[in-house]
Amino acid sequence: MAGIEQFIPLILIFAIMYFLLIRPQQKKVKEHQAMVSALRRGDQVVTQGGVIGKVVKVKDDGEVEVEIADGVKVRVVQSTIATVVSKTEPAK
Repeated sequence: MAGIEQFIPLILIFAIMYFLLIRPQQKKVKEHQAMVSALRRGDQVVTQGGVIGKVVKVKDDGEVEVEIADGVKVRVVQSTIATVVSKTEPAK
């Protein structure tokens, strides 16, 4: 019984760490994945590098084509998109 009592503080520390650090991070990752999967043509986005542009094409292989200036298009990995500044209305 004395051996179990020594592990109780360790178990409590792990539980506190889970609820304060691990769980919120997992929630944030799920929200980011949902945002990236909902990208559409015409959405204005900001990449993790700070580049602002408009989505021109969403490809199936995890890439997005973003227009950063008139006639200047770059290929960006979907997971590197940090935020969506403005969403377009869905086509009917």
